[in-house]
Amino acid sequence: MNPDSTTPDPAAPGVPGVPGAPLAPGALDGVRVLDLSRVLAGPWCTQTLADLGAEVIKVERPPSAGHPGGDDTRGWGPPFLKDHAGQDTAEAAYYLGVNRNKRSVAIDIAQPEGQALVLKLADTCDVLVENFKVGDMARYGLDAAAVRARCPRLIYCSITGYGQTGPYRERAGYDYAIQGLGGLMSVTGERDDLPGGGPQKVGVAVADLFTGMYATVAILAALRHRDATGLGQVIDMALLDTQVAMLANLGANYLVTRQAPRRAGNAHQNIVPYQVFEVADGHLILAVGNDGQFERFCAVAGCTELARDERFSRNASRVRHRELLVPLLAERLRQRTRADWLAALEAAKVPCGPINDLAEVFADPQVLSRGMVARMPHPLNRTLDLVASPMRLSATPVQWRRAPPLLGQHTAEVLAEMGVSDAEQARLRARGVIGPPPP
Repeated sequence: MNPDSTTPDPAAPGVPGVPGAPLAPGALDGVRVLDLSRVLAGPWCTQTLADLGAEVIKVERPPSAGHPGGDDTRGWGPPFLKDHAGQDTAEAAYYLGVNRNKRSVAIDIAQPEGQALVLKLADTCDVLVENFKVGDMARYGLDAAAVRARCPRLIYCSITGYGQTGPYRERAGYDYAIQGLGGLMSVTGERDDLPGGGPQKVGVAVADLFTGMYATVAILAALRHRDATGLGQVIDMALLDTQVAMLANLGANYLVTRQAPRRAGNAHQNIVPYQVFEVADGHLILAVGNDGQFERFCAVAGCTELARDERFSRNASRVRHRELLVPLLAERLRQRTRADWLAALEAAKVPCGPINDLAEVFADPQVLSRGMVARMPHPLNRTLDLVASPMRLSATPVQWRRAPPLLGQHTAEVLAEMGVSDAEQARLRARGVIGPPPP
């Protein structure tokens, strides 16, 4: 099976297109992206661009003595992809989840000849994305000023922990540290006075992911500006900036009151009842968003007197009297099973839901019907399942064109497109400037 085939797999759930027919151009067809990023924030951005039709060339470190080469996340397992015989490969699930629809080129940017190759690639691209520490790209002659002096139409996006300016600019940025410094952990986790209280990080690297998405939006805006003016620009994305921005309503609450919100566990800071409740056989989420929904909930729960009580009839009053109301509701909710509550509340149009593990998520009929699993052939496994993109475009749907590439899988192909002869490639390979083809 050709891993770079443009023909959809007819057995693939959620893959747009007609089996046996070439895929239609995507929304970003004709946009070429040079991806010098690794780990999560940058690759999440470039995978999103690739899903939308951009051509993405991922530059990775070649293997060398003492280093396996490639994006660090290739080795961040287990779990690892299983091969045709059911044995672990060297491709970690982490890497696979953020690098589809890309071509991998192994170039050593620490060598002058490698730098020259990257600059030559940049000459052909519309966008460059990198997430090296501040100053590293300048050491390689690949900083924004140097590259854009050659390519004024290029959009150069840098992603760092703290940005290109400020007292923390030279610090390495890690999602976990950013969640703490940026305030997210101060509002995530159970209250300090309750069992299990204390700060918690979010279960996925949300600062990285949000930064990747904001970077995608900024790049699309810069492309529109470039189309109008002919000039590219520099985008300076910082995980900390993104983390502060995504505090959203809690950040606004603080700026209005100058009082720092505290951890509230599974409760909402501004809405009551909007939290997890224990039921007879587990837990459920009750998400009452307005007074009408609260009245309907009380009718289902057999406590209509609470909806008429002036302490609870309006959301603002419920927030102020949270400590009185929540125990009364908790006592009611413990009396019936989860299935009973969910059926009754959904019938009454009261927002609620289960708390699923990932096995339940990917078996959920709504998730299945929305095609949130992308199946594509991989060189090491005929059926690789990945989490699909959530973007639904009617005229230019996202497409699964390429499996996440093996390290250096496309080096020879891309360099040949640049006019680098086989003999020259052999010389560069012997010098360690480019990597060998994958086994």
